[in-house]
This record gives sequence, C-alpha cells and structure tokens, in this order.
Amino acid sequence: MEPPRGNDYDSFAEAYSAENETSLVNAYYERPAMLALTGDVAGRRILDAGCGSGPLSAALRDRGAVVSGFDASAGILELARRRLGDDVDLQVADLGSPLPYSDDTFDDVVASLVLHYLEDWGPALTELRRVLKPGGRLIMSVDHPFAIHGLEYLAGNRTDYFATYDRIEEWSMGGRTAQLRFWNRPLHAMTDAFTAAGFRIMVISEPESDPAARDLFPEVKPRFLSFLFFVLQAD
Repeated sequence: MEPPRGNDYDSFAEAYSAENETSLVNAYYERPAMLALTGDVAGRRILDAGCGSGPLSAALRDRGAVVSGFDASAGILELARRRLGDDVDLQVADLGSPLPYSDDTFDDVVASLVLHYLEDWGPALTELRRVLKPGGRLIMSVDHPFAIHGLEYLAGNRTDYFATYDRIEEWSMGGRTAQLRFWNRPLHAMTDAFTAAGFRIMVISEPESDPAARDLFPEVKPRFLSFLFFVLQAD
C-alpha cells in the first residue's frame, strides 16, 4: 500500500480523541509533563500548535491562560470547538506553512507531539519563533529518538540512528484503520534545528509518569522511554 502523503486524522477523530483522554502515554505521561513544564501560565497568551481536540488547551485555560490553537485536521478541530466553546480562537492551519498570526503575539507556544510529523523542522520552527514575543517560550514534546531506535531494532529494522527517515504506523481505533507517517531524527539534529531557528535550549526533560498512573498501570515503571520534552526560549 502506498504510504500516506498526509496524516488523515479526520477519518478517526472521535476515536483518537477518546483514546487520548485516558491512555497512559497521553493522559498520565505526556500531558502532565507538558503542564509541569509550562508552570504558572495565568494571564499568558499561549498558542497550542497542533491542538488536536483541545485537552491541553483546556487545561491551560483552566490555569488562567488565554489560549489560541490550530490543527491541520478540520474534523478533530471541531471536537476542540465543542470542548472549548466559540470564544477560543481555533483555526485550521498546517504547521510548517505560514501561520495566521501576527509577529510577537504569544508569550508561549506549546507543541504537543506534532513536530515529528514533519520531515523538515526549519519552516515550522521559524514560524513559531516569529509569532512568539522576544523571550517567549516554545514548550514541546516529540517521540524520543532513543525509544524509536530501540523499537525499530527489536522489530528487525536496522535503521541508522543518525539519519532522518520516515516510518509508517498503522493505527486502528473505533473500527477504523489509518496509516500515519512519522519522521525520526537524532537528538543532535533536533538541537541543531532549534538553534538555527533562533531558540536557546532551556530544558531537556525525560520525566516520570503522573503518580496516578501507578495504580491504573501497575505493570509500568514510573520512568520509561517514550517522549522527549524541551523548553526553548526565543532569543
């Protein structure tokens, strides 16, 4: 089967959103880690890049942030509108293309598990840097390159850790199956892209899961390789 040119979340938006609400890696690992890294956001203008159905936006708004968001999937963005209401600025837009926001608009950008869909991070990071105020933060998570390299090795794929290459995953949710394309790159390629776009690396994090996960998922260790988190500052 021909690999997908784009990732069609519209085809299983409802099922994906439901899974994201309760899964270990999303609800009890990635999202709590992102919220911990953002810290006190009361009164801050935050752009949720690749906002999906809006769970992170909702949590940030509950903490006092003024939130805007965009996503490439119109179907999943409609779920975000239902969650967040009509008073939140939500737009269909592609990360990596020009964004519909003015320069120096946001105090923070959060990019939750979205950059690893892109082969070239340069245009996306440049745009996110443009819409951030000077000194603003980009808080982001991506697939951990060490974890992906290990999984590929266990699957019998002798991939080159130091290369940037794509992989296809088949996801089945809610009775629907879709192929999704992800791009792997080594850690040094990530940090090179950050500095080339005008960001300074403040934090690289490999956190523990939320303590609430210990009872729900007793077979899982508190700390495991899954995602890698960064806090970057716009120089």
